[in-house]
Amino acid sequence: MKQVVQNYKSGELAVLDVPVPGCKPGGVLVRSAFSLISTGTELMKVSEAGMSMLGKARSRPDQVAKVMQSVATNGVPATYRKVMGKLDSYTPLGYSLCGIVEQVGAGIDDVKVGDLVACAGNEHALHAELNWVPKNLYSPVPDGLAPRHAAFGTVGSIALQGVRQGEPQLGEVALVIGLGLIGQLVVQLLVASGVRVVGADPDPSRCELAERLGAAACGDPASTAVENAVAELTDGHGVDQVYLAAGGGSNQPVELAAKLCRDRGRVVDIGKCRLDLPWNAYYEKELDVRFSRSYGPGRYDPSYELEGRDYPIGYVRWTERRNLACFLDLLARGRVDVEPLISHIADFDDAVETYRRLKDGELKAVAVLFRYPEPSVEAEEEAQPAAVSVAVPAVKVRPSPARLAKSPVRLAFIGAGNYATSMLLPHLAQREGVELSTVVTTTALSAANAQRKFGFAEATTDLDAVLGDKSVDAVFVVTRHSSHAELTRKALLAGKTVFVEKPLALSEDELAGVLAAVEESGNDRLQVGFNRRFSPLLQEARERFGARTGPANLRYLVNAGRLDHGSWYLQQGSEGSRFVGEGGHFVDTASWLLDADPVSVYATAPSGNEDLQIVLRYPDGSTATISYVTSGPSAFPKETLDLIADGRALRLDDFVRASVYFDKSTAGQKRWVSSRLPKARDKGQNAELAAFVKAVRTGGPMPVPLQSLVATTAATLAVQTALASGAPVTLARAL
Repeated sequence: MKQVVQNYKSGELAVLDVPVPGCKPGGVLVRSAFSLISTGTELMKVSEAGMSMLGKARSRPDQVAKVMQSVATNGVPATYRKVMGKLDSYTPLGYSLCGIVEQVGAGIDDVKVGDLVACAGNEHALHAELNWVPKNLYSPVPDGLAPRHAAFGTVGSIALQGVRQGEPQLGEVALVIGLGLIGQLVVQLLVASGVRVVGADPDPSRCELAERLGAAACGDPASTAVENAVAELTDGHGVDQVYLAAGGGSNQPVELAAKLCRDRGRVVDIGKCRLDLPWNAYYEKELDVRFSRSYGPGRYDPSYELEGRDYPIGYVRWTERRNLACFLDLLARGRVDVEPLISHIADFDDAVETYRRLKDGELKAVAVLFRYPEPSVEAEEEAQPAAVSVAVPAVKVRPSPARLAKSPVRLAFIGAGNYATSMLLPHLAQREGVELSTVVTTTALSAANAQRKFGFAEATTDLDAVLGDKSVDAVFVVTRHSSHAELTRKALLAGKTVFVEKPLALSEDELAGVLAAVEESGNDRLQVGFNRRFSPLLQEARERFGARTGPANLRYLVNAGRLDHGSWYLQQGSEGSRFVGEGGHFVDTASWLLDADPVSVYATAPSGNEDLQIVLRYPDGSTATISYVTSGPSAFPKETLDLIADGRALRLDDFVRASVYFDKSTAGQKRWVSSRLPKARDKGQNAELAAFVKAVRTGGPMPVPLQSLVATTAATLAVQTALASGAPVTLARAL
């Protein structure tokens, strides 16, 4: 299928061929009929993409701060790869459309194939021929409403939520500053609510349009026309509400709002304009400044948008979906008219040229729609693929035979997120004897991006096609944590060698399911992404430390830091605790250094925060204490480790420097100190991947024994049990 995309690094716009998205449970697959260009939000994004790197940095200081923090934590090269990888990727455009339901996912019973729906969301209502849309981001279109009008549903919801924040009442007077697409809709919604409206915009044609759609008066904010109209309609008191629907870097809208608003009036910010509030003006009138967050309650909440968990209507009357349905109803009943707002309808194939004309000012428009072609027979077959089931024979799968040296190892990736594209694929793409066969993702564009950047032969959203492909030697599972165990289980049963990023499992039941798949298939070809044991610096330090005879004490301080609001790591209900997701790294490193698997786990945590103290005991009496803290300063190193045994000490300073100390009775040198790494922290990903590829090619032993992988996972999961019980948890052998 085709989709409009943009490269944020170069500014390039393109209509790209991408895989058809799969129809997942909890949503529907929609074939687009019309999609709406947001001439404000989208053109701002297009304009930013055309800036220099310095210009991009100036426009997004919040992202610059994140980059600098990543440099402090991960070093310049790793951060550079990550940032350039994100910039040099195609990103989608669009967030408001109307289309026809082509497939219905499990759990959906309010629409059927062939129904017309309006869709919302900058990840799900894209300028693309097909989109998968979760339940709370679509709404059935009322009978008789034209599809091109229903395509306004999302921007209409944005305007509607802004009006709700202003709490208009019958007979009041409102000022709308900015008469672009959102401003025109706000004008109509206020008029429908019994409010008299004054509009302000420097464009005379937009002022004239707003007056035709019901505004009492409109004019240039720099003239006296707006001020005179407000004075006449309010007897000089000022408007009851001001709606900021303007963009740009001028502070004029905020200053005009203070000037023309009545005492204790309401100012609602809907757009993205400069907000340097003149303190005296706002203080003296005690103005109530409010923000309107996009389409309404539920926006940016993954449990609402992705998992379909609605808010009870008794507590949240107007959610995203209910706003969408309400606006469609207003359109259907003729209370809002969007036809006069449509300046241009372009064929979808002309998308790039349309954006160019808008950006260059050649096409003056309030609203522009893309019209999609009627689906051909081939397109229908593509959109509704037959279900593919992978037959797994009930026989033992023997270890892979040795391969010919010249035969490339064919790898498939399930998932192509930030970690995969910055830390794994760059090491594999140029590796001799490796062929990147297929990348499969749930989002079509991410698969296409990975294919373009790393040279995958194929990109798809069909997992079964990958697992059923006998030419694929190994599968990488690099998805969100909640899917690791199930995808690993399926890949093992399909006879594949598996590399799964940590964690292997989020619960004892999931771990048991993976082991059951190993037993059922006889396939134990599994590697978990515990990369730190492969770090060249740590391996050299371990070798310098030498073999030990007595028990050891190990201390591992992990300054994990705080997560950004909205990070999926915070979704503990579905993705597990933060330590379950990351802690396996540190347990594995400790066990590797001590050359044993833990036999018990004890954990404690201070009340009110996520800091953990974990004590692991080993068969020979050695102990490892892992301090996992989230409240530390960001400037402090992330990982520091000390190992002491037999009069010797090993120290690791955040994978930048390592040292080994010997007591006076030790012959030879008394101290070894590595040279400080000049470029980056090498945490072992490259060496880990080399060992994995070698094992796949030769059929030799996996880099880490399965027993160790299971023991590390079991110990990581036992932390939560130990916290709940307040007592040590004894670990039984899992195999």
